[in-house]
Amino acid sequence: MTTRLAVIGVGVMGLDHARIVAEKLSGATLQVVCDMDEVRARSVADALDVAYATTDPEITISRDDVDAVILASPDFTHASLCKACIAAGKKVLCEKPLSHSSAECLEVMEAEQATGEKFVQLGFMRRYDQSYVEMKRTLIDGTLGRALMMHNFHRNVETPASDFTGAMAITNSAQHEFDMARYILDSEYQIISAFQPKRSDSRVAPVMMVLKTTDDQLVNIEVNNNAAYGYDIRAELVGEKGAVSMNNVAYVRSDMLLASSTAYDIDWRRRFAEAYRRQNHDFLRFVETGVFSTIASSCWDGYCAATVAEAGVAALDEGRQKAVDMIDRPAFYE
Repeated sequence: MTTRLAVIGVGVMGLDHARIVAEKLSGATLQVVCDMDEVRARSVADALDVAYATTDPEITISRDDVDAVILASPDFTHASLCKACIAAGKKVLCEKPLSHSSAECLEVMEAEQATGEKFVQLGFMRRYDQSYVEMKRTLIDGTLGRALMMHNFHRNVETPASDFTGAMAITNSAQHEFDMARYILDSEYQIISAFQPKRSDSRVAPVMMVLKTTDDQLVNIEVNNNAAYGYDIRAELVGEKGAVSMNNVAYVRSDMLLASSTAYDIDWRRRFAEAYRRQNHDFLRFVETGVFSTIASSCWDGYCAATVAEAGVAALDEGRQKAVDMIDRPAFYE
């Protein structure tokens, strides 16, 4: 038997998900493509030989010929559509964020817990990236000793919109770093500070955050959405026995004109293509077996990311350190 999947939202992210399902996900069929832009939905469906294209996400979720959903619609729709999937009894892989509101994340968690089983896998796909996998392994096998600090930087060529702000760098761009640091360190955050330097132009300046975990480890996160030179994601984990650093992924090096160089990607798609593929395979196993992966992120992780982001925005606005106040983790998400 094959698992019939619907992809809701086929912009840049959703189109990649649709291609993975249609071309690289053995055991799955891309049954429905849904997008608010009817022309785009039909175009993607035709290109990937999908039978059904629609603009209505609620009808898509309720269809009898859809077994599970991949959600890549605009951020503000994620929580409500996740609740619709839970009500319909269908597993959903939801792109991050679950919501920018921690209160709304709690609503999704409550709806999920009321069923007694997990339905939502959140798209923090970096957990599947080989660089982070190997970094975490040094803590699991003890070779790095106790983790002391984790340094992270997240650099984009330029902001996606002219009205992009420092707060958006925290609530949107930094969500992956928030998740990866707490996942690798296996600890929650207790306090956060956030700072911005001053640029010479009108572009949004980098945001630097410093966080302390409940296990007294330090995490710093630089988000530079106007780095200009390329898409650059790296991290360093410092332990008592040494350090492990992530390398920029470059498949070739050019040697010419008395210089040696490697290239950067323009965005995340090639850099994390394999991580997305691994994530979607894990989601398919979740749908097939009902067993939630030990790697995958849940609604709880979405709530944690939203909560620390809210504290980070407040720290940036107020110019002072802020506590990260979270509820205790429900036993359901242990």
